[in-house]
Amino acid sequence: MIAAAALAVVVVAGGSWAGYRALAGKSCTATENVRVAAAPEVASAVSAAATAWAKDARVGTECVKVEVSPADPAAMASAVGSQHEINLGLTGRANVPADVDVWIPDSSTWLLRIAAEAPGFTPTPLGSVAESPIVLAMPETSAAALGWPARTPGLKDLARKLATDRSVRPAIVDPGKDATGLSGLLALAGAAGTDASAATLKVGIMRALSANSSSIRSDMLQKFPQSADAVGTSVGLAPLAEADVIAYNRAKPAIGLAALYAQPAAVVLDYPFAVMPGVDPRKADAAKAVRGALVTSAYKNDLAKAGVRAADGTEGTGFPAPRSAPADVPPPAAQNPATVSAAIGQLLGSWTAITQPGRLLAVFDVSASMNAKVPTAGGLTRAEVTREVARQGLALLDDRWSVGNWTFSTDMVGTRPWKENLPISSCATHRPDLQRAIEKIVPKPGGDTGLFDTALAAYQAVQNGWQAGVSNSVVIYTDGKNDNPGGLTIDQLTDRMTKLRDPKRPVRMIIIGMGTAIDRGELEAITKAAGSGGVFIATDPAKIGEIFLQAIASRKGA
Repeated sequence: MIAAAALAVVVVAGGSWAGYRALAGKSCTATENVRVAAAPEVASAVSAAATAWAKDARVGTECVKVEVSPADPAAMASAVGSQHEINLGLTGRANVPADVDVWIPDSSTWLLRIAAEAPGFTPTPLGSVAESPIVLAMPETSAAALGWPARTPGLKDLARKLATDRSVRPAIVDPGKDATGLSGLLALAGAAGTDASAATLKVGIMRALSANSSSIRSDMLQKFPQSADAVGTSVGLAPLAEADVIAYNRAKPAIGLAALYAQPAAVVLDYPFAVMPGVDPRKADAAKAVRGALVTSAYKNDLAKAGVRAADGTEGTGFPAPRSAPADVPPPAAQNPATVSAAIGQLLGSWTAITQPGRLLAVFDVSASMNAKVPTAGGLTRAEVTREVARQGLALLDDRWSVGNWTFSTDMVGTRPWKENLPISSCATHRPDLQRAIEKIVPKPGGDTGLFDTALAAYQAVQNGWQAGVSNSVVIYTDGKNDNPGGLTIDQLTDRMTKLRDPKRPVRMIIIGMGTAIDRGELEAITKAAGSGGVFIATDPAKIGEIFLQAIASRKGA
């Protein structure tokens, strides 16, 4: 299901740069400042190349000054997200440059994650300006036991090994907070394949990695063995960037790291050059010309000093390649950004479910329309598809989660449109009960859709039992518009929910709509009144499992 997370690149025509050079030597009427925030490992090389170019550059009769600041990608993502009113859950980060014209993060995944939740974020990507392939890093002594460097184990074999062999002791940097961790997870999930056993293997991979996850890369690197006698008890494998391995080994540790490369490369850090949205057209033109300067041999050699490859995967002079590294690592084939974005959302949703405790009330539509067949699901009904998604979702949640199960239609208990099949209960002690409750997702003959009354009751139930330190959420699955004569109107519902809202006890309201008969506007009014959450639509009901994972990963309204 998950393929290589490479994005299409746009090559800047050489004519743009040449056009700016044509006016060299003429006096300047003013200076156009182009502000660039770049990932720290490439900032120096970018600055040197841009400064050299800017000496003779002109925008019309204006000179160009390029200011390059090193900026932690997660910190920049947090700042950009805040500008667009989204919270990616990246806290405690250092200050970063504000209002930059160009951003060069370490990975395009940051751009995709922000764009997925902030439609107003529409940068202009101008291709990759550097590359660092994702590798599996192991202590050299452990890698040697697997035949390295003469033989490199395949990525698929290593993925299966880390999911099943506890002696491997894998680790990862939190993929929600670090592009290296996310890219490594994309690579390993891709290696798990797409057959019937793939989903179980992916869950096994994530559970194994989460046992030694770290919020920041420097902390995770310290978990590798610092002496020979620690090899059997320290971290034994982690997805990292090639540049991380180079930097680690430069310090001459007692036990160096081996870098195991996928052949061909599965995922790379691609360092996209992105002109930020809203930049003045004249400044944007200057920024595009700056991009054209990042192609020289001197720039490539400066990247090499930092242990980073050129955008095409080749090495600059003096590149300190890890032992057994290929001379060049061509980037993976480009993919549709929407496909990659969906894959990221699903993986982060699974990671969230596996690693973060939560308290969730799942509310399932059992109106008569849920008996409709889903052609893309082999003729299963919508209710049957939903039951299978509920089973898969429950399997993701560990024993730190608590889950409840309601169903709704009309007149489920007297005139009340909803029925509690199981109150919110600990997965640790009630998993069999939760599994049995899923079987009660059965359409009611002739039943309509008492959505509004149910949404309010579910919100109140979660709020009344609210717990600190965990995510408190309602997830509603529905395939139709509210149809409940005598029940609440949309205005009554939103008014009451708005009055109930308590910033000290936030409840996320996630609504997953199936098919084309839903009213997005009404659903969004509900989640807005709740103060947190979002609406996610699966026009093809067969896709609700993927939509559920994207919803869990989303930070909309968080």
